[in-house]
Amino acid sequence: MAATGSEKQGSKAYYVSTPIYYVNDAPHLGHAYTTVAGDVLTRWHRQRGEKVWYLTGTDEHGQKIMRTAEANNVTPQAWCDKLVEEAWKPLWEHLNIANDDFIRTTQKRHTDRVQEFVQDLYDKGEIYKGGYEGPYCVGCEEYKLPGDLIEAEDGTKLCPIHKKPVEILKEENYFFKLSEYGPKLLEFYEANPGFIQPESARNEVVNFVKQGLQDLSISRSTFDWGIPIPWDDKHVIYVWVDALLNYATAVGYNENPAKFEETFPANVHLVGKDILRFHAVIWPAMLMAQGLPVPGRVAANGWLMVGGEKMSKSNLTGIKPQDLTSHFGVDAYRWYFLRAIAFGSDGSFSWEDFSARYTSELANDYGNLASRVAAMVGKYFGGELPAATADGDAEKAIHEGLAKAVATADAKIGEELDFQAGILAIFDFVKQVNGYITEQEPWKVAKDESEEGRARLATILYTAAEALRAVAVLLNPIMPETSQKLWESLGAEPALGALPAQLIEDAATWGRLPAGATVTKGAVLFPRLEDPKKD
Repeated sequence: MAATGSEKQGSKAYYVSTPIYYVNDAPHLGHAYTTVAGDVLTRWHRQRGEKVWYLTGTDEHGQKIMRTAEANNVTPQAWCDKLVEEAWKPLWEHLNIANDDFIRTTQKRHTDRVQEFVQDLYDKGEIYKGGYEGPYCVGCEEYKLPGDLIEAEDGTKLCPIHKKPVEILKEENYFFKLSEYGPKLLEFYEANPGFIQPESARNEVVNFVKQGLQDLSISRSTFDWGIPIPWDDKHVIYVWVDALLNYATAVGYNENPAKFEETFPANVHLVGKDILRFHAVIWPAMLMAQGLPVPGRVAANGWLMVGGEKMSKSNLTGIKPQDLTSHFGVDAYRWYFLRAIAFGSDGSFSWEDFSARYTSELANDYGNLASRVAAMVGKYFGGELPAATADGDAEKAIHEGLAKAVATADAKIGEELDFQAGILAIFDFVKQVNGYITEQEPWKVAKDESEEGRARLATILYTAAEALRAVAVLLNPIMPETSQKLWESLGAEPALGALPAQLIEDAATWGRLPAGATVTKGAVLFPRLEDPKKD
């Protein structure tokens, strides 16, 4: 877990979730993209001084998991255990993900509560027995409407996401009366226009619901890898009903009322756009049926594209995050995808774009600024940060630029989930500080050994160092390791305390870094990249 700022007590936790991920294979960049976004968002809110709860985990039931395990000659549980412990949890640790909980849908704390939830709906008359026949995509674990499918050259009907043939299934099922919730959902969407983001995703869901909803099959009876229906053990609970309930079971539903009350519902569900309908239609309808509060927001991120195709395991474009972190570093990895891609839109990844942005923005603009300032404080003042005594218009412009950067970044990242715009605001300020140093030419001012000259040099270097103090605070949720290095280089920790405890709102308060702080030139924040072909 991440260290927290001074928490504002007595309020509901700011609760953020990722999807719980299928463990049919190891995670790829797409999974990490959503999880890093959630980590940045929750770290940001921690540095607002808020109570925060960040949940991620794994989805371990269903036909797809069962078939994968069978193909590998192990039981489904053994397969899940291996993937979780050897692939998923280690990657989140590697990427510095500070989640508060990791839920697995095979855990008893989840399975018992899911059975109770479904039993309650059954007792209320919200579930009935029936039968269904139709096209089913095992990859999506979803019955498809005929209009959803695409056609191959030979006429075979394919899932539009996985580009694989659907299976025609016929089985006895239990159904949730989803069709009755269409009007309630439309009324809710209208009253809460920010519930689904981005706007294009909201429009898609609203139009889908307006066409009329079908009742939802909530059980499967042709295989047994799942949570048994409590009143009929010949059926297992449909994997999506099972999975969606993790957002409630993980925070104490029917088990820890105090925890549930202070956490549920989620403020933000982060999801991929291909699973939006489950979260924006089925999930709120289930909660309405149970008389529980609906989440604050469902934010759908776009797809990561490689060669024009969605990055996924099934189409073999999955790239391991470690392939990139071994070359660029973990912090640069965390920064790049949120910087390069507008959250909510599809975005293309390329090694060349990552390299160019790393060199230009991280190494040259940011890393070089930190090195130059530390070196000049060391050279001209023996490593002791001087006091600013000769502020002028140039310094006031920096003060104003910082205030603008903090306000913009806080609104964009903390409220709008526009990570790209928030990061750009911070780096625009970094460029402003670079421009300030170029214009003020402290290396020339240093030649003036008069009292006025020394005072001017001290002001320039204090201004640059204090600006970097604020940048370290603002970038800590995004790049915690390099921000900590900069924080230590500026001598901030003894005087101001631990970096994760610094509040975003205080970043704009000018003059927090005390004169006399020991400034040291540490290791380069963003080393020059080696040619990957030589690795």
